[in-house]
Amino acid sequence: MSYPKPILISELQTALSDPSWDSVVIIAPQFDAELPDNIQTVIQQQAKFDQRIGNSVVTIVTQEIAPKRLVLAPTGQLTRYFDDVRRYFDAAKLAAVEVIKMGSVKPLLVVLSDKSETYKNATTVSYLGFSQALWQPLEAREYHGESIEPVQTIGLVGGNIDVNLAAAIESGKYVARDLCGTEPERMAPPQFAQYCVDSFANSNVKVSVVDDMAVIERDYPLMWAVARASVEVERHQPRVIRLEYIPEGEITKTLMLVGKGIVYDTGGADLKTGGHMAGMSRDKGGAAAVAGFMKSVAELAPKGVKVVAELAAVRNSIGAEAFVSDEIITGHSGVRVRIGNTDAEGRLAMADLLSRFKDEALTEVNPILFTVATLTGHAARAVGPYTALVENGVAYKMGLGENMVKQGDLIGDPCETSRSRREDYDFVQPRTKADDLLSSNNGPSAVTARGHQFPMAFLALVAGLEQHDVNSTQPMPYIHIDIAGSGVENGDWQHGKPTAAPVAALLSSFL
Repeated sequence: MSYPKPILISELQTALSDPSWDSVVIIAPQFDAELPDNIQTVIQQQAKFDQRIGNSVVTIVTQEIAPKRLVLAPTGQLTRYFDDVRRYFDAAKLAAVEVIKMGSVKPLLVVLSDKSETYKNATTVSYLGFSQALWQPLEAREYHGESIEPVQTIGLVGGNIDVNLAAAIESGKYVARDLCGTEPERMAPPQFAQYCVDSFANSNVKVSVVDDMAVIERDYPLMWAVARASVEVERHQPRVIRLEYIPEGEITKTLMLVGKGIVYDTGGADLKTGGHMAGMSRDKGGAAAVAGFMKSVAELAPKGVKVVAELAAVRNSIGAEAFVSDEIITGHSGVRVRIGNTDAEGRLAMADLLSRFKDEALTEVNPILFTVATLTGHAARAVGPYTALVENGVAYKMGLGENMVKQGDLIGDPCETSRSRREDYDFVQPRTKADDLLSSNNGPSAVTARGHQFPMAFLALVAGLEQHDVNSTQPMPYIHIDIAGSGVENGDWQHGKPTAAPVAALLSSFL
């Protein structure tokens, strides 16, 4: 397992004379300034007969520089109010495709950025975009060999870059893409757990795995309901994976993240039909992103911040033991949940983990709780390719979501906030005295009003977090993060590359 390591290059002219670099990639809004004279001359000569210069990616072979290959990747306009640093990310992705086609394995990335605050991370984001394009699925690497990812080093020339931070983000995103993007047998729950064990071996993150079915049935009853039909198949049996980083010295803040790891979602007894099951091996994207975030934490080893994550790795199978709508199941918190739809299984898989974290948080220092999930089609409909954030009252009052939006924009991992409202809490109230809470309605979330907001209310209620909101003597900030719209490229859940959202946004916002 490898990702291209960034190397900071302080002097461009020297690097242009170094034949160990085998291509030079320039990412910029335009190519008529800030470049050495020899490159300027090459570009000007090419532009005389090539109108693509400045409009699309162009490759030039020249003897004027030692690497011989020159790739020009324009960002397009940067000055409109809706432009953002993803212009660099996208340009770098396109350039990476050309670099691979040319056979380059050690590119030098030169980023000429706008000097405004919006683009201060342009070099880091360009590196992340370049790396996104280079990643190949785990199964492909295992079949073809690691040589299908030939680029192991990327030189970076640009301003305002911390290569250690950039490497840590990409290391985490690599893990997240692997876990999310791998097919359901290769990354069934036991395999998901083993990948985590291997990824954090000899690191500062402690890994523990609950693999005793009796313990899961007892301690995670709502997750167990989702898993029931899969338990008879040993290779599909569920796992709870705990990842824990404890810094040296004083702890000033504690981050507690729950990840939805539905390794395959058939919909359960409310079976997905009409072709909607394809791509459901990526329903583990939330847990994958949390594991990736923890990998970045392991690389950075931040001081003062304790980070704990628990991942619910489970398969929502169909069969004689499948749970069904109308069942009433008592969760870890003691709340009796009536099942509204078995295809709304992700919130059930996370509920008991969040409840247990709420109990742990009572003795932690300044805890912030998160759930991260590919939860609802409504999030994809409502905010498109952006990560949806739904906060409880404490997080909203602290401005945590808005800060995540700001930081996500700057690092090319954008988010949008959605308010939690009284209607969301009303939506999941019980209809009889036989139960305490309704898990969902029985229609698709994408056509349900407030379809990505009300699940946060369910999770807060089922975990007992409503007792720790703004009027509590021990308030706990909680953010529900829905990546159903942002988790894969172009919304293609079967074939699109995982994006590893919101790894970069979380790092920038909370570390």
